[in-house]
Amino acid sequence: MQQPALKYITPEEYLAMEDTAESKHEYYHGEIFAIAGASQNHNRLTLDLGTDANLALKGSKCEVYMNDMKVWSKAKIFFAYPDLTIVCGKAEFYEDRDDILANPLVIFEVLSKSTKSYDRAEKFDFYRSIPTFQEYILIDQHRIHVEQRYMETRNKWILLEYNQITDVIKLAKVDIQIPLQEIYRRVEFAESQ
Repeated sequence: MQQPALKYITPEEYLAMEDTAESKHEYYHGEIFAIAGASQNHNRLTLDLGTDANLALKGSKCEVYMNDMKVWSKAKIFFAYPDLTIVCGKAEFYEDRDDILANPLVIFEVLSKSTKSYDRAEKFDFYRSIPTFQEYILIDQHRIHVEQRYMETRNKWILLEYNQITDVIKLAKVDIQIPLQEIYRRVEFAESQ
């Protein structure tokens, strides 16, 4: 038996639903995808990273946005909720809204077991379609591991990996240094890790 075709949902319909939804959803080309809830480690990493980034950027023209702020890719017709976003200069928004950024420079995602492949591949592809996007930080919540990807030239991205608690990440696009011992200070790893 043939499956019925999925109903295409317009960006406007998605946003109207999302404005009243009790949980978060991402959007891609007419389809809506639920976002799983965050774990204690996920929340600790996001909060500590956001706090440290906000303090490091104090007095600069850059601003940190937490995980309730969506980003938009016009080219991919994609809305997402990154865990942390940095915008430098004046924030630009989708249409007349103030909750959907159109010009992220740096995006951070805390990886979960269910989404890490998606975050590394398709989601990275979606984010790269945003003209202002130039740096992507992926943080593993189950072990000490951070991936830094940044644009060196238009079609060349550099990948650096950090696996030691003594490592310090120096962002390529904003003046921030992130000691892993700081962002992982409250993370509790499972005994088998």
